[in-house]
Amino acid sequence: MDQLVRESLTSAQRDDLRVISGMMIPESDEYKVPGADDAAIQGDIIATLGRDTKMVAAALDHVAKLAGKPLASLDDARREAVVTEFRSSGGAPAAVLARVILQCYYRDDRVLRSLGIELRAPFPKGHVLPDGDWSILEPVKARGGSLRRA
Repeated sequence: MDQLVRESLTSAQRDDLRVISGMMIPESDEYKVPGADDAAIQGDIIATLGRDTKMVAAALDHVAKLAGKPLASLDDARREAVVTEFRSSGGAPAAVLARVILQCYYRDDRVLRSLGIELRAPFPKGHVLPDGDWSILEPVKARGGSLRRA
């Protein structure tokens, strides 16, 4: 399966994915974390695209169309202009691309460690969350059930 996913993005698309990822989340010396363009994070993105492959490919094709050529071949100023235009015109594929990049970035051990999150599965110990304002759920409760009872 991994090989099938790898073949679903072209080399140019993978290069553009790396560039966009690095623009979204650059490396930080201050926090000692890699950028989202890090090889391990990019490998995770490619390996886990799964059902998002078509939308991510569509997003990357849209970026290349806006750029007139692969984004990776442009200078920094032109890349920034193309990505700014893409954010406003990319629609659902742009949202999927951003989600895929973010989910893989924030499950990287180095990133979790920098955030002070213990590197373990959430269960069986769970994670303690601070109490929040439960009153924000009142509009949802007032709506009543929207699903058919079994």
